[in-house]
Amino acid sequence: MKFNTKTIHGGQEHDPAYGAVMPPIYQTSTYAQSTPGGHKGYEYSRTHNPTRHALEKSFASIENGTYGLAFGSGLAAIDAVIKLLKPGDEVISTNDLYGGTYRLFTKIFEDFGIKFHFTGLQEASNLESHITDKTKLIWVETPTNPMMNIIDIKAVAEISKKHNVLLAVDNTFATPYLQQPLDLGADIVMHSATKYLGGHSDLIMGALIVKDKDIANRLYFIQNASGAVCGPQDSFLALRGIKTLHVRMQRHCENGEKIAKFLKDHPKIEKVYWPGFEDHPNHEVAKSQMKAYGGMISFVTKDSNYDDAIKIIENLKIFTLAESLGGVESLAGHPASMTHASIPKEEREKTGVVDSLIRLSVGIEDAEDLINDLKQAIG
Repeated sequence: MKFNTKTIHGGQEHDPAYGAVMPPIYQTSTYAQSTPGGHKGYEYSRTHNPTRHALEKSFASIENGTYGLAFGSGLAAIDAVIKLLKPGDEVISTNDLYGGTYRLFTKIFEDFGIKFHFTGLQEASNLESHITDKTKLIWVETPTNPMMNIIDIKAVAEISKKHNVLLAVDNTFATPYLQQPLDLGADIVMHSATKYLGGHSDLIMGALIVKDKDIANRLYFIQNASGAVCGPQDSFLALRGIKTLHVRMQRHCENGEKIAKFLKDHPKIEKVYWPGFEDHPNHEVAKSQMKAYGGMISFVTKDSNYDDAIKIIENLKIFTLAESLGGVESLAGHPASMTHASIPKEEREKTGVVDSLIRLSVGIEDAEDLINDLKQAIG
């Protein structure tokens, strides 16, 4: 089954009760039993829910995985992955990553004795000098948030397997439409399903997908024991969103390319970060592991500062100033004061997240309207 068909049919069955094409919203906390332990596969909705189960099978299908898990948020999904570890274990992560992930690692789990190393992973060989017998997990984003750095998943996977270390990839920016990390050797794929998978800015959700049964069972235990699951209504919305993922992503990519090229040619723009440019670092890696280059773009204007960036964002009319990304509507954000504010300024600026940086999530509106909006805002 090809990807475009998987988004609609992958892992899905018609509802056994009445043949409903879409899985019903099973808005229930518990299920009747004929005798203690005698039930129809569901006993309590924190553990299992038919609507969530249908979504989790869809997650697994579109990422070419075997097991899918749905959580109440992307951070809840990341939290579950780190709970695979124990005090004294160490994690290697890219130094350019979502601020919420950095906050969870440094402000929560470091207090429980887990050590995190943040380093540039654009060259996979950098890993070798950081791996010790205490290293148990490598955490990768690609493209990274917000600098769009590209990491060679296959090369990192080869190193992780050589040292018997788990590799988890945050695939939120690319989605499985553009790349499938499990096929490149990753052990765990994570999504903030709030973003492109849901696609309509109407839910908060996280996803994990794996192939290995033992890892899956450990994560299912954590999911149930910790209880950070999503509800059936959000599961229904996410499943509906996935059914149009392929057509939405095609337009996100088409619009993203047009806007990236417009910005690069604009006389007031200093630098545009978008993996589709031949001079973008690791462009050839992106070309080899991604189907296209996505709708996420970051840029800085010439001789700009914090005030200039804020003025541009506030002048936008079609782009909405808001947190998040990946919805059908175009959004603009200021990473230094929004998504990455939890990262110390000195650390942020080392990776390029300066006060003048603007991040765009290019939606599926008419590209000409979006370009005209940027023209009037930049001036």
